[in-house]
Amino acid sequence: MADEKAAPAANAEKKAEAPKKEAKIAPPSQPRQHKKEAAPKHEKVATSIIRMGGKDINGELNIERALMQIKGIGSNLSHSITFAVEKKLNIPKTMKLGALTEEQIESIESVIKEPTKFGLPAYAMNRRKNPDTGIDSHIIGSDLTFAVRQDVNRDVGIRTWRGYRHQHGQKVRGQHTRSTGRTGATVGVMKKAAKQQLAATQQKEVAKPAAAAAPAPAAKK
Repeated sequence: MADEKAAPAANAEKKAEAPKKEAKIAPPSQPRQHKKEAAPKHEKVATSIIRMGGKDINGELNIERALMQIKGIGSNLSHSITFAVEKKLNIPKTMKLGALTEEQIESIESVIKEPTKFGLPAYAMNRRKNPDTGIDSHIIGSDLTFAVRQDVNRDVGIRTWRGYRHQHGQKVRGQHTRSTGRTGATVGVMKKAAKQQLAATQQKEVAKPAAAAAPAPAAKK
């Protein structure tokens, strides 16, 4: 019995004598340092404005969207040129215009100037069978504006119907001109029902003065 009582006392003394373990102190929290992802060395930093086809274009646009900013290039031709650039010149179509090198931009401009050499069909051109040269070509920018002006002046000079319509500022391609494309003094257009109603009101207005001028009937005796 004495031994059993002495054992708990000895255990309590050992616990008291044992050195207390020091509590672990967490290191002070430090802000996370975000590692900057290094850009690939082969990619060029995109610039804001690029000169192509005689026009300043936003460098953030991809090649297909950028080509559509040039006068004379629509969505279909832009898609075709982008396809040819990717297949023939190995330039990805998703690449931004500002990330291209000067050599790549010049090569794309060569595709725009002579698209038939890069496999584009002749029906995609806007200057087929040029009356001066007889060659299928595609013109853009200020050259397109000048060519259209020359075509109009030629039609006016040889007195064709198209030239006559151009000269008088009328529609050229057979459109209706009753409701749109009016020139000169504006004249109202009235439908048949409205015309009949207007004629009826005018007749009533004419009949009223005639009835007032007529003598009154004599009174019965």
